[in-house]
Amino acid sequence: MTGSEFYQVEPSARSSWRLAVLMGANSRTYKFALGRALLDLARQGHAEVPLRDLAVPYAMSLVEHAAQAPQASERTPVGTADFLAVVAAESAESRRLGTPTDRLLDAAVRSLPAMVLRKFHNLRGIPELPHRFYEVTGSGGSTGGSGGPGRRIVRLTDDLHRVARSEQAVGLRAELGARWSIVENSFATGIGRSLIADGFTVDRATAALTDTQRRRSVAGVTEAVIGFQHGRCLTCGDDITPECGTVVDHVFPYALMKRYGSVSGWPGPDLDQLWNLAPAHETCNSVKSDRLPTDDELRRLARRNTAIMESPVPLKRTLQLTLEPPGNGRRPGGWPEFLREVSGLVS
Repeated sequence: MTGSEFYQVEPSARSSWRLAVLMGANSRTYKFALGRALLDLARQGHAEVPLRDLAVPYAMSLVEHAAQAPQASERTPVGTADFLAVVAAESAESRRLGTPTDRLLDAAVRSLPAMVLRKFHNLRGIPELPHRFYEVTGSGGSTGGSGGPGRRIVRLTDDLHRVARSEQAVGLRAELGARWSIVENSFATGIGRSLIADGFTVDRATAALTDTQRRRSVAGVTEAVIGFQHGRCLTCGDDITPECGTVVDHVFPYALMKRYGSVSGWPGPDLDQLWNLAPAHETCNSVKSDRLPTDDELRRLARRNTAIMESPVPLKRTLQLTLEPPGNGRRPGGWPEFLREVSGLVS
């Protein structure tokens, strides 16, 4: 499933936003810091903000995250003049102040127009997102301080306000945080190499993705994958909102492994892995119980997994491993064929 096909499933501003956050290639985490700042400013009702005001939450998000994990790939050189080098140098003082130092803020204001503000709407394979979430106007002095020769203004579009105020707004912010955490872990030396080679496992007790090397929790399954379901329950297809109550459902019931294991051993793939786990309404999951998935549910699962395969590693790698049969060779087909094979084991 290409980005265009993902968008066509639900052509909306929310889908454009998810394309930017979930499917873009990431050599640094600037896009996530910008996305968080945009969502928060739109939720607060801002129609436009000076670039310098946008730079404050943008820079502080990077400061907070950089204190915990790398914000760039080890393959990306970070020179002394690089913005991330300024983040590192000004991190302690910015955290003490609770706001960016003047040096960090000036660096953010200078770098934003030339970097992430130019690239946020671009996606590999798509010339530009179908929706735009901001426009930068004005010119002149980039620092925008009082008495400066000019001011740049970031106008927040109606599409961004629709996203920030939608019934899925809380989930969209959580999706961004989960994606940020996944990318950070893929940057971390050792951990990242393990994830790229082995993907994630799932901690069944906590419904969290964990890295295979240290068994360290990286992100919740729901937050990591719900965006690839367009924020919808896999069982009924309706929106998942904070009021609904959400669970992580085994689409093919986990009981199958016990049922068949007591006779001759379950001959299929591990049902406790990411490919078979999907966020669903708590009420839908309760009614579904241990029944087999319907054709509609299998179509949604195939579409969701195909969309994840278009995202960068390591989520993509996690599902690739499921599609690879033991030993040499390669399983023909994609997710629809794979799910039909699993269904055939219990029909």
